[in-house]
Amino acid sequence: MGKLYERIDGRLRTFIEEQPVFFTATAPLSGDGHVNLSPKGRAGTLVVIDEQRLAYLDFGGSGAETIAHLRENGRITLMWCAFSGPPSIVRIHGEGEAVFRDDPRWPELIGLFGTADGPGARAIILVRARRIADVCGYAVPFMDYRGERTLHADHLARKTDEEFAEYCEKKEHIATSLDGLPALPLPLPARTV
Repeated sequence: MGKLYERIDGRLRTFIEEQPVFFTATAPLSGDGHVNLSPKGRAGTLVVIDEQRLAYLDFGGSGAETIAHLRENGRITLMWCAFSGPPSIVRIHGEGEAVFRDDPRWPELIGLFGTADGPGARAIILVRARRIADVCGYAVPFMDYRGERTLHADHLARKTDEEFAEYCEKKEHIATSLDGLPALPLPLPARTV
């Protein structure tokens, strides 16, 4: 019932871009390390760059497990579920990297997000697809999308860039992951764009 794809285009791209939520999964190389699974939302914070690459904004507010795992081994899976319309689940298994604010690619990449970029963006997660597949999604329930929650964006918008950098430095599991892996480089570089 599932199908493999060589590229992210057409119906598949439209499906990905229309979903209000997606999930990311990463893990350290250590067999006893913590697997990380995170929901992602906020409209416009995921972009399909081309037929093989996607990017999403990584905001402050929680730990930095995804960043730590990507820095260690680069493995990441993204997943979208159809909570309305025809049933479908799409997974992209890929190689990811965190692009930080002081990376020369930051200005070009951050520009892809338009007005979705906002205070609290600490990295851009860039993913190159290795395996693109869908499956039926027959067991995924119907759910009604009511709108965006603005609490996260509103909270971060009240902080200056300097206050956000201080906030990051005070949080546990930002500079290092739950398993002690290097995560977000601190001090957080200032935004130039």
